Amino acid sequence: MTDLTIIAADLAAICLLTFAVYFPRHHRRDLVAAFLGVNIGVLAVSMVLGSSTVGAGLGLGLFGVLSIIRLRSSEIAQHEVAYYFAALALGLISGLSSEVTILSGALMLLVVAALFVGDHPGLFRSYRQQTVRLDVAYTDEAALRARLETVLGGRVVNLTVRELDLVNDITVAEVRYTAGDSPLVRDSPAVREPGPRVERIAA
Repeated sequence: MTDLTIIAADLAAICLLTFAVYFPRHHRRDLVAAFLGVNIGVLAVSMVLGSSTVGAGLGLGLFGVLSIIRLRSSEIAQHEVAYYFAALALGLISGLSSEVTILSGALMLLVVAALFVGDHPGLFRSYRQQTVRLDVAYTDEAALRARLETVLGGRVVNLTVRELDLVNDITVAEVRYTAGDSPLVRDSPAVREPGPRVERIAA
């Protein structure tokens, strides 16, 4: 009966995390199967390890091996990495516990609550991130920033140039900005002009 209680607690936690927190926000169906499969698999393996003489050390090693295999198999976003590790953690907390205690229950709720708050759409809701490709090679960061604020309609808070192609006149930048918070005036010279163009270099 104790094992059934542990399994029921884990199923409640992973279903809450997957169906009530993750999927309504991100709608990625393939990761629903991944989260459920990883959680149940880790729960089953850790319960077997916990009932044998192998000990918890191998269970923690399994945590690391599974995470490396999964993260190398396909590219997923950072917030999805967090959900993935949460699914692993819930399975290990449940599987390595001999019974459902106040501590284990509180830790499982804490994992779900951390993702609920940290990935809440209302948290820093005006902040955005974009990779922008412009058809001008900007060597002046101030001019590039002004142009991006015009294009994106927000205030750039972080700017990283990923590619500066002087031959083909291209700038690729990763931009973090606050939407609808541009300090620039639309008809100012800095906005009206696209910035200094760079002479093409002969190939």
